[in-house]
Amino acid sequence: MLNRIVLVALLAGGLAGLAGSLLQQLTVVPLILAAEVYEKAPLHHHHEMGSAVSMQDATAAPQVPSAAPGPEEAPWRGYQRVAITTVATVGAAVGFSLMLLVLMISSGDTLDWKRALGWGAAGFVVCGLAPSMGLAPELPGSSAASLETRQLWWVGTAIATAAGLWLMLRPGAQWRIAVGVLLLLAPHVIGAPHPEAFASNVPAELAAAFTARSLVLQAVLWLMMAGFAGYFWTRGETAAPARAA
Repeated sequence: MLNRIVLVALLAGGLAGLAGSLLQQLTVVPLILAAEVYEKAPLHHHHEMGSAVSMQDATAAPQVPSAAPGPEEAPWRGYQRVAITTVATVGAAVGFSLMLLVLMISSGDTLDWKRALGWGAAGFVVCGLAPSMGLAPELPGSSAASLETRQLWWVGTAIATAAGLWLMLRPGAQWRIAVGVLLLLAPHVIGAPHPEAFASNVPAELAAAFTARSLVLQAVLWLMMAGFAGYFWTRGETAAPARAA
């Protein structure tokens, strides 16, 4: 059983991670590169630039900051960055696929791709949508509270959201729904950590596009991970009787 779980997680996470990496390079990375240009320039200069530069101009061909490597080093650094991002995305997708499989098996739910998609949607709410309501995905150059406090709030929000959804969606007494709603609301009532004053070099439209694209990409990645996991698990069940025969 353990070998099968790991194999399915590797297949589902590997495929979803590779597809997600490609989508990331096409949709999110251009915004990050554009934001890095703004991050290097003086703050007042960026506010002036932000009012005059359109989204298309900012993402189509971002200028290289003065601190960037020379032309001979830039291509290698670009390939290295793509490789590291791809490995990280695939690794995270495999880990989340493994987590989904363990949770689905432990719950006793039927493991097929349709049911798995529901788990994938819940995973996106827990790890993507709910935390982003307090801490939206941010581009380089954006102001933020300390990393430790943000991580603590993110983990607490994910745990509270997961527990709340579990209580609300599982059959049982009515009190579970009330407790589940309280758990969903608690992190947002407490509030996410933010700096005392917001200051950013990045134009607002660039930051908004990054947040929207990041959330859509997370949703697609979670659904792909879950769908592939359910599909490969079902394929394994149908292949076992055939081998036995």
